[in-house]
Amino acid sequence: MKILVLGSGAREHAIVEALLAEDAGHEITAAPGNAGIAAQVETVSLDPSNGRIVADYAHDNGVELVVIGPEAPLVAGVADVLRAKGIPVFGPGKAAAALEGSKAFAKRIMDAAGVPTGRAVRATTIEELVAALDELGAPHVVKADGLAAGKGVLVTEDRQAAIEHAEYYLQHGPVLVEEFLTGQEVSLFFLADGHDVVPLSPAQDYKRALDGDQGPNTGGMGAYSPLPWLTARWGSEAAFVDEVLDTVALPTVRALEAEGTPFIGLLYCGLIVADEGHPGGAAVRVIEFNARFGDPETQVVLPRLKSRLSELLLAAATGGLGRLPYPTFSDEAAVVVVLASEGYPENPVTGRELTGLDAAAEVPGVTIAHASTAVVDGHYLATGGRVLGVVARGEDFGAARSAAYEAIGRIGLEGGQFRHDIAERVAR
Repeated sequence: MKILVLGSGAREHAIVEALLAEDAGHEITAAPGNAGIAAQVETVSLDPSNGRIVADYAHDNGVELVVIGPEAPLVAGVADVLRAKGIPVFGPGKAAAALEGSKAFAKRIMDAAGVPTGRAVRATTIEELVAALDELGAPHVVKADGLAAGKGVLVTEDRQAAIEHAEYYLQHGPVLVEEFLTGQEVSLFFLADGHDVVPLSPAQDYKRALDGDQGPNTGGMGAYSPLPWLTARWGSEAAFVDEVLDTVALPTVRALEAEGTPFIGLLYCGLIVADEGHPGGAAVRVIEFNARFGDPETQVVLPRLKSRLSELLLAAATGGLGRLPYPTFSDEAAVVVVLASEGYPENPVTGRELTGLDAAAEVPGVTIAHASTAVVDGHYLATGGRVLGVVARGEDFGAARSAAYEAIGRIGLEGGQFRHDIAERVAR
């Protein structure tokens, strides 16, 4: 199958790796890709958020499936342009992508679908913001309503810090003040074809920049999958997944279908598994939705996938998920540790050389998912904040974690930073 993958990050690299692992003879192109992706498949330099350019390229080159990786092309409506040309595309149209593009829209859909979530107040002025902070109390949760590259959320006890965070984002649009939910966070992906949904395997990511969940929010500094503590609480991972499917994913997709905005693509459910005795009563509640694969969780979920990713993506794009069995996954543990540039997330220093990538990839069970890299005069350079993910698989979390940290220790990047506690709790 001829497949075009849009995007340039580690998420897209993980998707390309999973498609190549099928060994099915796919002809894969990535646009624009990165240095790691370019070492494996053809890349083309085109703007993934320009629907007309993407659709013309796909049409002229006989592309049979377009996979949209990042959120920006989704919110820009690239999927709508492709579908208008009859090209199968994995990714929601602009209207349905508002599930990620607008936190207020997502809350409205959750209310309509009866999805368990926290209370939220929309504010468009500082006065409304302050009133909402006082109503919901500390810890304060303030979210930019629109896209903010994973950095628009602040959770703080400091009322003044919450106000200052909101002041910045109110220059660009509304903000939401939300009820603080306590418990463990879980990321669970669902493939959707506009009517039916099928689940992937849960993962847990680490959003804070520093060890011990300290420092500012980031796009993600690491992740692991599966989640053995879910099995301890629900009896099996499948029981947890079924509960989320029945109470969150399916009602949401059906609510969007009823509104005439079918969701076709990847529904990312950011969940809180509430502490025992939580006053809200619900064991699982939604923190947020995204309209695409989450990064870095994709880097640990897809390597464990035993089913063919291409068949799942095409079935979602063409309305055929209801005819497929649920995807299956290996029992392996998977861990990813993200290497970031100095100064990330506020002011990352870019353009520095990366060394030791070949040596890192020689560690058994390890692959490297490039996020922001380029090759200049034969040398790899870091071109963004999150540079790459070191992905390791092992028979248990101790083995996977050891391999990941051995490999990242072989990589050189001046000022590079990474967390040292990814999957530490489950390895213990």
